[in-house]
Amino acid sequence: MSWYEPSFVYQIYPLGLCGAPYENDGVLKHRLLKLIDDGWISHMHRLGVTCLILNPVFESLTHGYDTTDYGKVDCRLGTASDLRAVVDACHEAGIRVLLDGVFNHVGRDFFAFKDVREKGQASQYASWFNIDWGGNTEYNDGFSYETWAGVPYLVKLNHGSFQLNDYIADMIRSWERDYDIDGLRLDVAYCLDRGFLGYLRQVADQIGEKRGDKFVLVGETMFGDYNQWMGDGLCDSVTNYEAYKGLWSSMNTANMHEIAYALERQSGSDPWDLYTGKHLLNFVDNHDVPRIATKLDNKAQLKPLYGLLFAMCGVPCVYYGSEWGIEGEQRFGDHELRPALDAPEWNDLTDWIAALAKARAGSKALIWGDYKQILCQPQQLLFQRQTEGERVIVAINASDQPFVAHFDAGCGRAVDLITGADHDFGGGSELAPMSAEWWLCER
Repeated sequence: MSWYEPSFVYQIYPLGLCGAPYENDGVLKHRLLKLIDDGWISHMHRLGVTCLILNPVFESLTHGYDTTDYGKVDCRLGTASDLRAVVDACHEAGIRVLLDGVFNHVGRDFFAFKDVREKGQASQYASWFNIDWGGNTEYNDGFSYETWAGVPYLVKLNHGSFQLNDYIADMIRSWERDYDIDGLRLDVAYCLDRGFLGYLRQVADQIGEKRGDKFVLVGETMFGDYNQWMGDGLCDSVTNYEAYKGLWSSMNTANMHEIAYALERQSGSDPWDLYTGKHLLNFVDNHDVPRIATKLDNKAQLKPLYGLLFAMCGVPCVYYGSEWGIEGEQRFGDHELRPALDAPEWNDLTDWIAALAKARAGSKALIWGDYKQILCQPQQLLFQRQTEGERVIVAINASDQPFVAHFDAGCGRAVDLITGADHDFGGGSELAPMSAEWWLCER
């Protein structure tokens, strides 16, 4: 166990939230301090957040994933002192910080690739990339190179180069030393060489040993067996896209069996039981997918959906602005998914998420407990989370009608961890429309 498992994660795409121009104009602006000055850190603290993921903060040409300098904070965001001030303010508020480690590819103006463009095969950095010296590119480089997903300005790194890997390890050590960060989100970890992931684990463990605290690695993965990237010698956690799809799709299609299948497959009993004891990063939206308030056909389902997100096995993550229900989808790029916002807002949905975060933080069963399905209907799902000394029954009703659930609770009474209300299991349990209840069972 580490500090990460009980976390409530909040994700910010700083180039977007802080209103930076899409293309790097080379003009230094201290936009990152907006997180302090405009109340975002105090907002996170009030919400119950305990860990912040900051998407790319280092110098790049455009969106942050075309890095040009791992050693310099993007001038559109500010300076190294600004980043350290943000991390320090987060720590004062009890919030850990993970930076985005973009190690699969770089931009064409990355110093080592510029050297290759200038010197060709004579460059000392030629081995850092997968180059075909007999090819050419649309830029007329006189050679061709491997890219990420066929994007010509995203140059894939060759992690078969020990020189490159040592350079990246030195960068990570400098980030921890200079900014006091608590770990990394690994961009497109599903594309990274397993040997390189293992090397990053060694580096992270060395940092953690020196700190006397876990240095966490959270890998971005899509689908497939997450054990390929998570576990001993690899990432501590990965992004749970399998459950993401089931979460919103179950609501839209009145088919709770879809998410129930995913939860049982990931955390339930045999024959699957793929990730029991592991803490995947769960989310309903992020900087790459439509806002959940846009994705849901019925926005009234936001409350039961977040009630499910915070109660399922794993670590919940909320994307900035979604806690009060902003909308956005991918149209003509990702700008709408990564908007500039003046200041955080608060409404009934934000109140609800804060209540969920507080209740989860006080429940060992909801953080570390096992998973057992109790009842599944088209718009209702009941399951149990249990650990030694505590048992919680989670009841989700995504219908606009009340529902009476009949099941053996194994006890007569309970208290709702979210509201503090007493609950009597006798005669069936009525679920209010569009609701989530977490019943702490009497022993």
